[in-house]
Amino acid sequence: MGIDINQPIFVISVAAELADMHPQTLRQYDRLGIVSPSRAPGKSRRYSQRDIDRLREVQRLSHEGVSLEGIKRILELENQVAALQFRVAELSEELQRRRSPTGARVFAAGAAGDVVSLARGQRPRARSQAIVVWRPRTGE
Repeated sequence: MGIDINQPIFVISVAAELADMHPQTLRQYDRLGIVSPSRAPGKSRRYSQRDIDRLREVQRLSHEGVSLEGIKRILELENQVAALQFRVAELSEELQRRRSPTGARVFAAGAAGDVVSLARGQRPRARSQAIVVWRPRTGE
């Protein structure tokens, strides 16, 4: 069993050593919101392996000449990209579950103009709700 990379286990002195930085630098990054560690009882900082990796990334970007504000924005955008990729994966799985085994789909147009996907052989609930039923042609 490995270590959970999100588990906050390192005190600031150990985290600073692992990231090859001074502890005061870590405090500054925390104040700026660049790397915000968890807080243990008594308000002492606790860093996870993910935080250490992020500190190393901050250091790499800083050595490439990126400002701290630029680094903060890059990290925010990377977080947004990761969240969007996760959401796309969720939606892809949901779409895969909703598709029928044969791949054929049936749609019904409701009275309000909305489109409803139906399982093969399923009928719309009420006649007033379904105006048109459309089936894509397969192999004709």
